Amino acid sequence: MAAFSPGIQSQMGTEEDHHKMKLDKKIVIFLIVACGILAIIVLFSLFGCCIYYWKLYQRKKNAQFSEVEKGVSATPFLGKFNSLTMVSNRGSVSLIDYKLLEKSTKNFGDDNLLGKGGFGRVYKALLEDDKHVAVKKLDCAGEDARREFENEVDLLSKIHHPNIISLLGYCVHEDMGFIVYELMQNGSLEDLLHAIGFGLAVADSSQNRNKLKLSGTVGYVAPEYMLDGELTEKSDVYAFGVVLLELLLGRRPVEKLAPAHCQSIVTWALPQLTSRASLPNIVDPVIKDTVDEKYLFQVAAVAVLCVQPEPTYRPLIIDVVHSLVPLIPVELGGTLRVATQAAQPGFHHNG
Repeated sequence: MAAFSPGIQSQMGTEEDHHKMKLDKKIVIFLIVACGILAIIVLFSLFGCCIYYWKLYQRKKNAQFSEVEKGVSATPFLGKFNSLTMVSNRGSVSLIDYKLLEKSTKNFGDDNLLGKGGFGRVYKALLEDDKHVAVKKLDCAGEDARREFENEVDLLSKIHHPNIISLLGYCVHEDMGFIVYELMQNGSLEDLLHAIGFGLAVADSSQNRNKLKLSGTVGYVAPEYMLDGELTEKSDVYAFGVVLLELLLGRRPVEKLAPAHCQSIVTWALPQLTSRASLPNIVDPVIKDTVDEKYLFQVAAVAVLCVQPEPTYRPLIIDVVHSLVPLIPVELGGTLRVATQAAQPGFHHNG
């Protein structure tokens, strides 16, 4: 019997190891290729799902706008309607038939025009149930404009307050958007303060529309919004301060001094309100002799704080309220007792 040679054993072991290594490499390569193919399949599947859901979203979005144009109600229980009787209560907002708006505004005629500004035009509408409403007509051409319109409707539908007009409904027709509000039968703040108009008149139509966008309310807009588009609670305080100045001075938020030159009430008033000697000369003559000057000075001081250029220097609105309540007669919800103080020297109250 021949003896087993160590050399042969070593050679056989080497061949087996070499074969095993080749097999291991093949397995590794196979696993890498398989994982790569699987990853590609997963990526393509995810990409396909994204495209599918994107198209589905676009179809739903287009269907919603198509329904709006047809006047289909947003809530199933309201169904399709031809008047706003079903949505006259606060809190109910529906899509409205364009033909109804066209008919109720007499084809958006000038006789029904309540006012116009940088955002669009507002018309008075009479519905079939003799309900008067205001219809705001907006240009929604372009994706950005349409998105702004959607955001405005969404925001207004969430606001419910007895002192704020309610949103009743909305409509989209071609490139125009329409928002339907309760009609202020007694007129707007502008009407009550100045007896005419709709704020600052829109300038030459040949100008860029973006420059005119805030023309109706530019006098109330805080400086920080004009600079960087930032709106906060202090921006509302600024706007309230402008209203106080209107009441105190009898001027509009923006006065048109010349065709190409306008002046805001804040720019005009602040230098004069810092001097006690100047205030009696610029106070609205309608109220000048009806109240003691010390109350006028107090209102002026509050207004000046409210319209400070730096937002952090403006007071909180609750502090503004606490400052004004003592200056308001009891009959109007304040704490000032006019009847008892009318006999005191220096206080004048003419009815």
